[in-house]
Amino acid sequence: MSTQTETAAAQQPERTSQVRIQLSTQSPEIELPESTGPILVSTELRRYQLSTLVNRLLSTTKPVPFEFLINGQFLRSSIDDYLTENGISAETTLQVEYVKAQIPPQHVASFQHDDWVSSIDVLSSTPQAGLLPDSPLDASSSRLLSASYDGLLRTWSSAGTLISTSPLAHTGPIKSARFISTDMIASSGLDRTVRLWNYQSDAFTPFLDLYNHTASVDRLAIHPSSNKILSASSDATLSLFSTSPSSLPPAPSNLLPLPSSKRRKTSHSHRDVPTRGALSTLKSHSSPVSDVAFSPTDATVAYSTSHDHSLKTWDLTTSICVDTRPTSHALLSVLPLKSFGLVAAGTSARHISLIDPRAGAQRVVAGVLRGHTNAVVALADNPGSEYGIVSAGHDGQVRGWDVRTAMSGAGQGGEEGKGGEAVFVLSREGDEVKRKVGGEGAKVFDVKWDAEWGLVSAGEDKRVQVHRER
Repeated sequence: MSTQTETAAAQQPERTSQVRIQLSTQSPEIELPESTGPILVSTELRRYQLSTLVNRLLSTTKPVPFEFLINGQFLRSSIDDYLTENGISAETTLQVEYVKAQIPPQHVASFQHDDWVSSIDVLSSTPQAGLLPDSPLDASSSRLLSASYDGLLRTWSSAGTLISTSPLAHTGPIKSARFISTDMIASSGLDRTVRLWNYQSDAFTPFLDLYNHTASVDRLAIHPSSNKILSASSDATLSLFSTSPSSLPPAPSNLLPLPSSKRRKTSHSHRDVPTRGALSTLKSHSSPVSDVAFSPTDATVAYSTSHDHSLKTWDLTTSICVDTRPTSHALLSVLPLKSFGLVAAGTSARHISLIDPRAGAQRVVAGVLRGHTNAVVALADNPGSEYGIVSAGHDGQVRGWDVRTAMSGAGQGGEEGKGGEAVFVLSREGDEVKRKVGGEGAKVFDVKWDAEWGLVSAGEDKRVQVHRER
């Protein structure tokens, strides 16, 4: 045993039971010296005492809070309790991974709207935005895009200033809005259309209306480098569009509003917008499609979730569904997890399922994350961690997660498993009235997490809220 190890062990009070632990981390900046071998510690130690030990071994000038994972499961009890619950002998050398504890982001701003805010997106100088990596964008040009049930799009500065408001974007509530590039935006709504906008000099100008759906277009997914857009609709189909009008067929005549109709006059009062149809229609779901996402590793692959309880994998080159993963509940949101090869799906049953879409997978649901008390309707990556995601729910909460907890013993057992727990929980600010039921009047509809903007969420309280790490 090294001198450092002996010292660490000697500083522990005498206990009736001890166990050897081997500390490790995947973060080079907090890695222990290679000479640090197994350390003999009391089994009565908990997270706080282990955190103190690691700080001592690292000789930190200011204490850093750490979390500890054993077999992918966060330690939430004493080591002794963990060993007992998992049937592990104290004679075993425990492999213990330590990570910096996730400090809950703090509320820094709220952007007030006139109606519910259904969708948000961010344009920033950070790679996480992922729009056009080769396009220069300074911090002063960073924007937040919000879409509201009042039929308007808005952009905001990071200081909370309203920069611009679109003409009437749709004849009903907007359901989704996304930046395609620094100067192009897509929106969709209850009026069954997808609209493309030029966004230059902080002004919205519509240049193309896309038709292919017979019901509300609820979610959009963008793949900027291939100029492709996927839309998910309540008509149980998905559509594949291009941002290039010349590559699209004419719009189906039966879906176009009559030129003389009041609706068209209202929607297009500012200009006559050209129309186009879809490159293809993706049919396989039997109920409304709730969400869609491109694969992070292959632009020809996409995933969709539906109220029919299934996750489907699509080959976009053939427009064919190549895989269907049935679950026990309606799936309402989707997020591919690049590091794990899994797909996270928010459910109507208040949990997040981690679904394995790969051929030969032993089970459909590889793990679960539990904590929400109402439907989970939006998911996003944590830009600071390949293991982190955030979720938004109709319970009025945004929750942060470490996916590894769902892959541990706590999260296994399919949809009936105990489930991994949230790293942090954020409620809506300014919610003075105690709700009669979870989320009433404060449902969260969308969430994004950007390294520059912070954690941004939008909802039924007519606000966009911004939280940033301390």
